[in-house]
Amino acid sequence: MNMISKHWQTGIGLALAALLAACVTTGPTENNDAQALDKAVQVAVDSLAAQTQKLPAFLAKVDASLNRRPVLIDPALDASTGQQTALTRQLDQRVAERLRGQHPQFDVLPFETASLPKAQYLITGTITRTGGAKSPFQIHLALTDLKSRNVVAQASSRARDEGFDTQPTPFYRDSPVLIKDSAVTGYVATSRGVPGQPADKNYLDRVAAAVMIQEATTLYNSERYEQALGAYRNVLATPAGEQMRTLNGIYLASWKLGRNADAENAFGRLVALGLGGNNLGVKFLFNPGTTDFWSDAKVSGPYPLWLRQIARQAAAAKVCMTVVGHTSKTGSEPLNDRLSAQRAAFIQRKLEQESAELSGRMKSSGMGFKETLIGTGTDDASDALDRRVEFKVSGCGA
Repeated sequence: MNMISKHWQTGIGLALAALLAACVTTGPTENNDAQALDKAVQVAVDSLAAQTQKLPAFLAKVDASLNRRPVLIDPALDASTGQQTALTRQLDQRVAERLRGQHPQFDVLPFETASLPKAQYLITGTITRTGGAKSPFQIHLALTDLKSRNVVAQASSRARDEGFDTQPTPFYRDSPVLIKDSAVTGYVATSRGVPGQPADKNYLDRVAAAVMIQEATTLYNSERYEQALGAYRNVLATPAGEQMRTLNGIYLASWKLGRNADAENAFGRLVALGLGGNNLGVKFLFNPGTTDFWSDAKVSGPYPLWLRQIARQAAAAKVCMTVVGHTSKTGSEPLNDRLSAQRAAFIQRKLEQESAELSGRMKSSGMGFKETLIGTGTDDASDALDRRVEFKVSGCGA
């Protein structure tokens, strides 16, 4: 082979490599200007769709009606809390409407078990406030190829606050704990994923379970507690079913049905899973400015059960831990620092009363409002997680 031929082949090879790289990996698109929600969703969805037009699977020039790609939308989350809210539901609706109305290459399927074998692509998304009250919301959307398990497109935009309803849906409103295990954090990470790179394994390995969890959660949100309990138990019986959302659902549905023994057993497993992942935040609510539990028994009635199981599970695991108090962003910083420390110390004493084994293996601290997850200071259900108590496992010599 002569030198000219070698150079020619090398040049062609490099050009083809560059073309394939452009087809397989397209950079994420981000729009940092805060816009109306509808416009922000249009920007992000249209960017996802535009990126797919460079993918080999979409390059064939055929009738769009014969070349539709089945896609599932896994319901969006608030990235800070892992919760579904009225606003995340609104985002799901807007994304689906934009895809159906403007991008016929996609066939949006219902997020249910029967759809999973048909789907080729999966959309994940988050919408999260970027600061305190009235600050814009950041939207992240990602499209994952279920066969290759790679993120193939990602887009971001910002929506200005238009008085959105950010109240959590009933399942998350009623939840006693912060639900952010590896499956949830993996979902959030996937929504911000880099095109051409694998989606988060902890999330993608559990997609089948996620579909079942969402079906069970829909039943719970509709107050169909008996059916929800059965559905959550079916999830738990699957290989990837032991998740915080599953156990939380069994606890909540059992409590609603008055099956307190079953509820306590589920809460104990929930605590053990949280402590095992060093990620247990519990929504103990106090009367304003005090270390007294919330006076309404509808709220604080299950607290003795919670304390009993936290103490038992911590003692059984023989862990040492720090009890960390948090407050919402209302009042002065010194006042909240002091109050959060007092509340953490109160919880520590309660746990030591439940289990003498924990004496000497716990310490307490207060963070005030330095680590708020929501930060609006509304002091209602929407920012209840800002008033959580966290249990952080540490070395016993620490």
